[in-house]
Amino acid sequence: MDYTAPFFLKLLLMFRLVYTILFTLCMPFVFLKLLWRGYKAPEYRARKLERFGFFKAPNLKNSIWVHAVSVGEVLAAEPIIREIQKRYPDKDIVVTSMTPTSSALIRKLFGGTVFHVYAPYDLPWLVDAFLRRVKPAFLIIMETELWPNTIHRTRLRGCPVVLANARLSERSARGYHRLKPAVGWMLNELRLVLCQHQNDARRFASLGIDADKISVTGSVKYDLDIAESHLIKGRAHKQALGEQQKIWIAASTHEGEDVRLLKIHRALRKVFPDVVLVLVPRHPERFEGVYHLAMSQEFKTYRRSECEFIPADSEVFVVDAMGELLDFYAASTIAFIGGSLVEVGGHNPIEPGALGLPIIMGPYVFNFEAICQQLASVGGLYLAEDDASLQAYLILLMSDPEKARAMGKAALGEIEASKGAVIRVVDALTPLLDQAHQDKER
Repeated sequence: MDYTAPFFLKLLLMFRLVYTILFTLCMPFVFLKLLWRGYKAPEYRARKLERFGFFKAPNLKNSIWVHAVSVGEVLAAEPIIREIQKRYPDKDIVVTSMTPTSSALIRKLFGGTVFHVYAPYDLPWLVDAFLRRVKPAFLIIMETELWPNTIHRTRLRGCPVVLANARLSERSARGYHRLKPAVGWMLNELRLVLCQHQNDARRFASLGIDADKISVTGSVKYDLDIAESHLIKGRAHKQALGEQQKIWIAASTHEGEDVRLLKIHRALRKVFPDVVLVLVPRHPERFEGVYHLAMSQEFKTYRRSECEFIPADSEVFVVDAMGELLDFYAASTIAFIGGSLVEVGGHNPIEPGALGLPIIMGPYVFNFEAICQQLASVGGLYLAEDDASLQAYLILLMSDPEKARAMGKAALGEIEASKGAVIRVVDALTPLLDQAHQDKER
């Protein structure tokens, strides 16, 4: 499809104009939502002007801009950023995100070696205000954070835009197909789309993007190195609780999942009276509510903000802290990954697999479809159809430690075999990065 034909140019200009008008009309509601989030989580009130393109930036020139919307994308971006820092030690790197939790994680991972700021809302004048301060020579967008005005305004400044670790679920692809001409225009403004899997590449190609822009580099999330500090902390949790007690973790849970998981946990404790559930809500604003939910179910409940380690008489332990998930994976024997019992689409199963844990997820895994299928095909992950099958499989694994160990070993082996995407991604970026900086220096 020729997106440079006059008809398509007029159509796409009209789409962008309509999109911008609609977004502008929605801004009062966006601002109210920001205020509401700020009421529930005060971190959202801080630095709110950054989201409108107003902030004080250091003296940046020809920076490399990496956009990672939330915690998952920041973790995926981390090894890419570190590899770029190795290859381009003198270049400024700007990292944008959208949530306070991702902001805190960026500070923890990189300190002052990158400049972090919240990304602007996707209106031309806000994006332009941001670009004037950041002065990027190159933009790397992680996964599938596609904003039409951000991509277009950045490209107009002669700045190449690349989608890295790109993924596109079947569900998202169907949605994009309804606006295929406009989406095809937006995607063809990208210089490269570096996909996680062949299925992602096929779906992007079906939207009309030029085939020579699409490559499959694998998922950078496989390139995970577990620091010894996490293993040490995990062992400390086990020792504090008692080595004989069983721990299963429900990580990154969403609204509607916790009450179901607590019901399953009650059934488990009838079979295994010493089993402990480590419950990790996905979002900080839910920490307090989940803690009180467990208390209301009359479980002996503790939380991380009040206890450094899991107390020996725990029945439920709520992790109301950020950045400690790997510590608790390292303490656990079975991992359930949340966002999969409800239609959120699931979260990353690689981290528990990299620690050799057997993994269970619910039926909704479209966010990590290919990875889940890959791990399930080697026996490292079980997809539960409903609460009953989840409960039954937890009982099976707790009754058969050898099966649990074999399942964890299979997950770990598949993850180890799938590493190498970070180097492939940065190798693909390097010629474009070199050219972009040469062009900007002229």
